[in-house]
Amino acid sequence: MPRTMTPPLTRNSHITARFVARSIALLLAACASASLAPAAIAHAETGAAAPAPYVPGQLVVGYTGATSARAQVASAHAAGAESEGDAEEAAANGSVRVLHLRRGASMQGALARLRAMRGVSFAVPDYVAHATALNQPSAPTPTIEPTPFIPANVGESTTPGGWQALQWNFTGPESVEAPLAWGNLIADHAEGGRGVLVAVLDTGIAYRDWKHFKRSPGFRASQFVRGRDFVNPGQPPVDHNGHGTFVAGEIAEETNVRYGLTGLAYNARLMPVRVLDSAGEGDALTIAQGIRYAVDHHAQIINLSLEFPAAISAADVPELTQALRYADERHVLVVAAAGNDSDEAIPYPARAPGVVAVGATTEHGCLADYSNFGHHIALVAPGGGPDADLPGDPGCHPEQAPGRDVFQVTLLGSSTDRFGLPSGYEGTSMATPEVAASAALMIASGVLGKHPTPEAILARLKATARPLGDAADRYVYGAGLLDAAAATAQTTPVSSASRR
Repeated sequence: MPRTMTPPLTRNSHITARFVARSIALLLAACASASLAPAAIAHAETGAAAPAPYVPGQLVVGYTGATSARAQVASAHAAGAESEGDAEEAAANGSVRVLHLRRGASMQGALARLRAMRGVSFAVPDYVAHATALNQPSAPTPTIEPTPFIPANVGESTTPGGWQALQWNFTGPESVEAPLAWGNLIADHAEGGRGVLVAVLDTGIAYRDWKHFKRSPGFRASQFVRGRDFVNPGQPPVDHNGHGTFVAGEIAEETNVRYGLTGLAYNARLMPVRVLDSAGEGDALTIAQGIRYAVDHHAQIINLSLEFPAAISAADVPELTQALRYADERHVLVVAAAGNDSDEAIPYPARAPGVVAVGATTEHGCLADYSNFGHHIALVAPGGGPDADLPGDPGCHPEQAPGRDVFQVTLLGSSTDRFGLPSGYEGTSMATPEVAASAALMIASGVLGKHPTPEAILARLKATARPLGDAADRYVYGAGLLDAAAATAQTTPVSSASRR
């Protein structure tokens, strides 16, 4: 049964950096030679808590100016220690020397003997300091784990955070790790991909009230920029099907509110561009016009959860391939569905050069049985449904019950003003917006600089994806499963170029 909801949604509706402090001896020179009590030294040698840690078996001795280098060396031997360097080096070091205790020698005894000698101004252990700030280029940068953000959306429940029960694709073992990604963006002061513009070319979006159409309770009006309807020119690009609203919800459904589900890039702006009719169909020219419109109106990412038949070649849709080239030349990332034909042939537009082709996985971390695959697959993301039959793949269990569908707030049935959480949504259409949203988070985070190219974004997505299957399964899974958390982590290394 579809989950029905009306606004607001009801119950039915994730160095210590140690250094040898030889210079501390100069500071301690002002102290009396008896400033370190024998009791304190004994305390340290027995392993009990000492006033401060020191280098084992090492002492720092200060001499008066009248003490010769040879006399310094002799005093060291007399105390049961070996002087560091010869007499000439001792002279070069001035009045301070480092001594090393002979095996079996007592720190307490050596200090007592040295302090009693003529010419010794002080004798102390070689204390160790712990850095409160480290600014050495050669040292590794400490990794700060982000704090996962768990939004308050209730899903089907009445409990804040209840969205997690349904959105397995966002949180869980085979998810895109959304809570950690959100934590990364909060740390970067770019919560939810704030400011990035994503164009959704689809059946429209339920983004406003107009005649018998209503805005989805999963969105706020301020999330949208002006779009266009290329199916019925002159009308607002509202949703006549539900597919477009679902896709847009995965990208940027309102998050941390007390109803509905969550969007992955919940603070991104959305541009509704209607290129598919109420049956979810659209021609190449209309889609090409939509692409050019989105590029010309400053979209940074274009989501195409649509496919042509596998038999369609580039020669059959030149207007589409030219529009895709137009987007690539202007540094707009295009993400497209790899198709739902269980085939090795990736259809257009996903097959076009420069387009990120996205396959789909299930709740078990297996390729979905409907998902296309092959050399053109860039990576995969959760799309729901049953596992493919891939013998030897530990994530695939086609003999078991199918994994869950993907859920998002969208239209119910043929209605244009009733919303809920309908079942039955699975496919590469559902996987594609997760990649588009992750790209939006990456752009907002600045992890690739201010103006990353599509090539740089794709390289990052691939480099941070989680491998599935074995090494030979790149043909099936591409670079692996989308990991939004890793893609947005400032400490994750990746080699890619950015446009200046």
